[in-house]
Amino acid sequence: MNILIATLLFASCSAFAPAAKVGRDVSSAVITHMSYEDQIGAQPPLGFYDPLGLVADADEATFNRLRYVEIKHGRISMLAVLGHIATTGGLRLPGDIDLHGTSFDSIPAGIAGLSKVPAAGLVQMFAFVGFLELAVMKDVTGEGEFVGDFRNGAFDLGWDVFSPEEQERKRGVELNNGRAAMMGILALMVHEMLPSHDPYMINGLVGFPIDFNAGF
Repeated sequence: MNILIATLLFASCSAFAPAAKVGRDVSSAVITHMSYEDQIGAQPPLGFYDPLGLVADADEATFNRLRYVEIKHGRISMLAVLGHIATTGGLRLPGDIDLHGTSFDSIPAGIAGLSKVPAAGLVQMFAFVGFLELAVMKDVTGEGEFVGDFRNGAFDLGWDVFSPEEQERKRGVELNNGRAAMMGILALMVHEMLPSHDPYMINGLVGFPIDFNAGF
């Protein structure tokens, strides 16, 4: 748990180093000591924000590696926040999670759910994530136009019909949403481990309390 929180903290800090613009991602480290103040992600209200100096002396290869890590963590965190909200709202798969009759409905939301999922289920989830990481969620074909482009010539969804300006805007939107989600899922986990065990404690402070994991 401590390792997971530390990883997300590091990812959250590196999240504010900006992304490269369309067509400007570089695959080699020939150029060094670049300026990144005008890249995607350096936008109001913070502008260029790199408090840890992660790209202060970084070459393009290092910058692109950090950008890849940020995008990946942002995408995972967006899914995590959405999953947390959905399961807190009561959404569950039908049926049982194992052959012993453990229903999906009996699994609480958030970190508390990890102790209720059978060991075989956890192994399957980790194996599936590992498969995605090693074989799917990366530039397998080498056709990626920018860092984080995992279409691999098959999963386009109309990206090429957008103008370069709209593509740049959408990439900026993804970065910002990913940054917010990294901070959001970290806050949800920390709040769940506090004495109140309520990841949505902020709702209670503003008059809209959520009875988190009631009945579990």
